[in-house]
Amino acid sequence: MKELVVKLLPEVKEIKDQSLQNKVIACWGDAIDFRGWTEELLRNMPFTLLAENVKITFIDHVRAVCRMCMAVDDVLIDVHKDRRTKVNRDYLIAGALLADVGKLMEFEIVDGQPVKSDYGKHIRHPFSGVGLAFKHDLPSEVMHVIATHSKEGAGEKLLPESIIFHHCDFIDFELVK
Repeated sequence: MKELVVKLLPEVKEIKDQSLQNKVIACWGDAIDFRGWTEELLRNMPFTLLAENVKITFIDHVRAVCRMCMAVDDVLIDVHKDRRTKVNRDYLIAGALLADVGKLMEFEIVDGQPVKSDYGKHIRHPFSGVGLAFKHDLPSEVMHVIATHSKEGAGEKLLPESIIFHHCDFIDFELVK
């Protein structure tokens, strides 16, 4: 399973803390196993069911947002140097890669089409994503990114990693939906 996750999401290798990297991979492995997702299904699944005719895939969305998060962090480091708010880059990457992992539990394929599962009608992906992250003993800061990235996080005080992720996620969402 590790090979598949790394093949789908090579950005996971950007996480320097090997233990954290392995936990992110394990979360993805559990989510993939939950419904028996295949590489082909994952590569062809739309990133959202909230819009019609979405051409951006789930995996491409996760990768694009993760890469945007790293680029934002790079710019902030380059321009602001040590005057900026500290960002834990490993937590930022882990959170970016895991924020939508719960969609693999929220969605299912019926008659060849992705639909919201019965489970997904009751438990949205931020909740199942946090559950997976908790199961694999990820840091609370990473769980915070997962938990607060969508409407469920409205009104919460956001960590710097969550602020970066939230804006990058919505840039991609708004421009490609």
